[in-house]
Amino acid sequence: MGMLQGALADRDAWSAVGHCPIEKTMALVGAKSAMLIMREAYYGTTRFEDFWRRVGVTKAAASARLTDLVDAGLLERRPYQEPGQRSRDEYVLTQAGTDFMPVVWAMFEWGRRHVPTRSRLRLAHEGCGAEATVEIRCERGHLVAPDELVVRTDQG
Repeated sequence: MGMLQGALADRDAWSAVGHCPIEKTMALVGAKSAMLIMREAYYGTTRFEDFWRRVGVTKAAASARLTDLVDAGLLERRPYQEPGQRSRDEYVLTQAGTDFMPVVWAMFEWGRRHVPTRSRLRLAHEGCGAEATVEIRCERGHLVAPDELVVRTDQG
């Protein structure tokens, strides 16, 4: 089991409410439709009509989630115009959005392993075809097992 270290170890002496990165991230992308929009953006969906149809939500919900994700910096609006049509916006992943994708893939993997489904979908490495998974590694490249992961405050 992971541990809190240093000043964080005394759980009665501090509160993570309002400060925890998990809480802050969930406030930005906690809606199911937001996660599915991120999935679709990764697969190359860019147009509003395609997002709401592929995610299976109302146009109002799709619009609200797209706005939330743009405001959070995960998607960027870019204008485009079809010949003879009015100008519209398309939505593309930002670098922050691309950096967020391991969260989506971790949910994919967890769901594949722990939620009954008849899906045959798997994550795989395109280069060699081997199954792929989401891992946590330290900055020195070591694989970090769940029981070796700690949370500590920044030094300095």
